[in-house]
Amino acid sequence: MNYYNNRRSFIKKASALVGAFSINSLFHQLHAESWKEATKSFEGLSAQDLAANEDYWSVIQQGYSASSSPIIILNNGGVSPSPVVVQQAVERFNQMTNQGPSYFMWQILDQGRESLREGLAKLGGCSAEEIAINRNATEALVTVIYGLDLKKGDEVIGSTQDYPNMMQAWRQRAIREGIVYKQLTFDFPIENDEEIVEKYRKAITPKSKIIHLTHVINWNGQIMPVKKIARMAHEHGLEVIIDGAHSFGLLDFTIPELEGDYFGTSLHKYLSAPIGSGMLWIRKEKISKVWPLVCAGDPRSDNIRKFENLGTRSFPIEQGIGEALNFHNAIGTKRKEERIRYLKDYWAKKAKEIPGVQIQTSLKAEYSCALAGVSVAGLNPSDLSSILFNTYKIHTTSISLENIHCVRISPHVYTKLSDLDRLVEALGKIATKSKG
Repeated sequence: MNYYNNRRSFIKKASALVGAFSINSLFHQLHAESWKEATKSFEGLSAQDLAANEDYWSVIQQGYSASSSPIIILNNGGVSPSPVVVQQAVERFNQMTNQGPSYFMWQILDQGRESLREGLAKLGGCSAEEIAINRNATEALVTVIYGLDLKKGDEVIGSTQDYPNMMQAWRQRAIREGIVYKQLTFDFPIENDEEIVEKYRKAITPKSKIIHLTHVINWNGQIMPVKKIARMAHEHGLEVIIDGAHSFGLLDFTIPELEGDYFGTSLHKYLSAPIGSGMLWIRKEKISKVWPLVCAGDPRSDNIRKFENLGTRSFPIEQGIGEALNFHNAIGTKRKEERIRYLKDYWAKKAKEIPGVQIQTSLKAEYSCALAGVSVAGLNPSDLSSILFNTYKIHTTSISLENIHCVRISPHVYTKLSDLDRLVEALGKIATKSKG
């Protein structure tokens, strides 16, 4: 009898673990009270004023194991570490799954997807019936790129500064089907929306069908005027695909207000969800026209879930997204955006005063947030990135693409000002040595 009762108790507890949006959530158990008390002290402060309050952000930093990493992580634009509570959730779900994968995956964890879908939709300001959960921005966007009906001669307008996987997907369609893939090139930073919009407008011809846009340029952090471009594109009868890999969970916006038709993102960047989690949004009336990337029973269905037919995948990672949402929502998108922009400005404004150091990103709030590019005269990006890591244990990423050549720096909410002081100090020493 004991054995039977123990099994029932375990299954009941396992079911409760899926409740990331209930009082049983790990976030509620570990952070809710302490964060609530910390927030009380700063009531009335605007997000911009709170951005520079180190007492408040020190509480947030404690939620990340990465805040005490032996290396300074300034490549959060690549992939961000998850908070401890998200790591613990994934570990618990994984342990639970391995008590009996075919039962706990399908009968327990899979039942948490609808509440997760609703949580993501709430953050995105859209309907849950427009959200599909998958593994990354590439999977989300390639689903749309390969899933739209296009014929030989149809034109797609993109940029040479879009993400490589998206460019390669369009090129493959061009090779196989004869569509025309046109790419624009920009000399960033640009602090004029109309200059960017006009360049896309001039590229449109009677054969143009789609504009592919990147919300935040991966290489140097330029924020693109996607709403203005989308509105212009619709006036000309084109559809718009938006790559939001570096904007969702960072910038304060709703997906529909961007006025695109399709939107894909990775959740393991600024949302700090488990590594290998992503999301696809398709405007409801467009769902039926997109073929799923992986086979579905009714490929012309208007049910967004047809894009989740991926076969066996990591349910622990998927359900860990819920705790990342709890963590993010407790901070608030606007607070996060202003804090991370403050961190970027903190180091970049100091670094730009160093002789031989150049910042290759606009420091105006409407044109950048987290990501910024830096270069040092006399050094190529790869060498600069190597010196920063080998000598100062500062992890960055070097960028050499088209006309963008820099080292990309991307802090997160767990980043300390002392880490950025070390970066500025390192840039000063490197620039001096390079010049001398």
